[in-house]
Amino acid sequence: MSKDNKFKNIMKFALAVVLVLLVVSALNLPPQSQEIGYTEFRNKVIAEEITDISVIGNVIRARDVASEYAVEDFPAKHDYTVTYINSQALIEFIDNYNSGMLPEQEPNPSVPTQLVSATYNFESVSLIEQIMPWLTILLFVVITIVVVKTIASTNSKSIGFSKSRAKLAIMPKVRFSDVAGAKEEKEELQEIVEFLKNPAKFTNLGARIPKGVLLVGAPGTGKTLLAKAIAGESGVPFFSISGSDFVEMFVGVGASRVRDLFEQAKKSMPCIVFIDEIDAVGRQRGAGLGGGNDEREQTLNQLLVQMDGFDANEGIIIIAATNRPDVLDPALLRPGRFDRQIVVHIPDVVGREKILEVHARNKPISSEVDFQNVARLTSGFSGADLENLLNEAAIFAARANRSHINSNDISEGINKVIMGPQKKSRMVTERDKKITAYHEAGHAIVQKILEHCDEVQEVSIIPRGMAGGYTMTRPSNDDAYYTFNKLNDNIAAFMGGRIAEEIIFKDVSTGASNDIQQATKLAKKMVTEFGMSNLGFVNLGESSEVFIGRDYSKQQSYSEATASKIDSEMKIILDNNYKRAKEAIEANLEKLEILTKVLLEKETIYKDEVDLVMAGESYDEIIKQIDERLKKRKEKEDDEVKKSIKLQQDKINDIKIKTINALKKEGLIVTEVETKIVKKEKKKNDDDSSKK
Repeated sequence: MSKDNKFKNIMKFALAVVLVLLVVSALNLPPQSQEIGYTEFRNKVIAEEITDISVIGNVIRARDVASEYAVEDFPAKHDYTVTYINSQALIEFIDNYNSGMLPEQEPNPSVPTQLVSATYNFESVSLIEQIMPWLTILLFVVITIVVVKTIASTNSKSIGFSKSRAKLAIMPKVRFSDVAGAKEEKEELQEIVEFLKNPAKFTNLGARIPKGVLLVGAPGTGKTLLAKAIAGESGVPFFSISGSDFVEMFVGVGASRVRDLFEQAKKSMPCIVFIDEIDAVGRQRGAGLGGGNDEREQTLNQLLVQMDGFDANEGIIIIAATNRPDVLDPALLRPGRFDRQIVVHIPDVVGREKILEVHARNKPISSEVDFQNVARLTSGFSGADLENLLNEAAIFAARANRSHINSNDISEGINKVIMGPQKKSRMVTERDKKITAYHEAGHAIVQKILEHCDEVQEVSIIPRGMAGGYTMTRPSNDDAYYTFNKLNDNIAAFMGGRIAEEIIFKDVSTGASNDIQQATKLAKKMVTEFGMSNLGFVNLGESSEVFIGRDYSKQQSYSEATASKIDSEMKIILDNNYKRAKEAIEANLEKLEILTKVLLEKETIYKDEVDLVMAGESYDEIIKQIDERLKKRKEKEDDEVKKSIKLQQDKINDIKIKTINALKKEGLIVTEVETKIVKKEKKKNDDDSSKK
């Protein structure tokens, strides 16, 4: 807690205590008495109507003969209050009255039957008693102000509740040069930039710029980045908001926020309004099972009206992003609203290389790193994945005290993005370790033997993520289509681990559960979606994502007899590939044993070692080559660490020399000994570097 907040809390507590005390004091005030003048007081005394008086300062408190208050309650409770001026005259008056010597008593000079009991305290009234009436008034004024402010604050919050939550970025710094791997997408969006910069070029020809642009693509492909780049290139205000920011539990709030968003945009025309994850508010109407009176639908209706209704919003371009275009309402996608859809694809190998170069701008990358090769190894990576890969690689390099990111850091970054971090500290029994080694070796052997499998890049028995071990492959190119033979080879590769366990241990384990799931899933798609079975050219598949409102009433599109045939065809595919994988392993049992032995020794091996095994090299020769590679790698890493330390020391020495020179320039005393020591350290570092 900051000092300011702490002080404010103390002040609030103190104020609360004072208010409570004031309330208590106000409640304990004496009952109201009648205030009379001094002359009337004298007359009442002479008329023997007063029994007791108590004088405090210049105030007389008097008790009446017929008072309802008991004597013991006086003067706390009294009947009359009198303000007087002369205390000496008051004393003489009371004394003369009690002795019967008042001039008014001359006709009857005898002592009165009702004497007045008097006590005097001529000191001033206490400060509390003086200010109590004013404090009471102040208390009620403060309470009134607090109540009024609370009501006003509540009203302002309720009014602001319906305001748009869009964030305005006046001049985004992102440019098209910061977006790589999306050449065609940028060309499409360049028209938007040209219109915002020079609208007359289009309007003179009668052209109408699209009112809305819908960016569609998988997560992490750069949809939001492209929207920012449009605003940055065109130099116009950029409003950004998420689709979920419109919808609240209160009816009408979403529609009100849509209206407010467009009101703000009108004040900044021309401008761009970017709605991220628009499927949160733009889903098909009538899809709910509970009726059509839906807050989300009201919000969508208002958005449709604002985009293309009676009110023209020229100069406001709506850009939205989603990865679920199939669930959007058709009215949202018609011409005049989102009349241009741009699909942002996962980048290809060339795009990935350019994205890596963009994200590597501010990172010291070693000269040995080949981004073209890294791009080939990262097939299927989105732009966000590639950025995360380089970030993880930089963290690995910093953890090892290196000044540059090398290829090993990149490889580890790829593996971490795909499968998570290694768990070397996990305790694994020798039995489990051996089962894992044979299992992963079985995968690797089948993938190397079968022609259409991807190249094996790494095999490890170190747990990573949810896996106890892994065999990692990389495609040699970015083929968009899978052939019948490749699908069958992939299914067989999934079975290699289980088959190796069965052959070696004459038993099987639960480690192949994910392999079975993947193989079965692929076989089912071959039968029901790809038409690669005896059932022929027919699609019997269903969408893996069910949109309840649209698909609730759909029924299965094939009969029970067809379902039985699907099961039979799947079984045929799985059995045939199981047989092929088993034959491949049985024909290479010696290589399986060597590969397993190397894995148990080194825990992680790479493509070169797997190739050596398949080429028939002996176990000793493979271990020797691995040790040599690791030795060279360690020497190289040690050199990098030394260079990093020297670079840091050089910077420190340069700062010392600059500081000494600055002190000398200001006339401050710096000994020659100190200067020589610093220069000597710098010269020694330079000599060591030149020798190396």
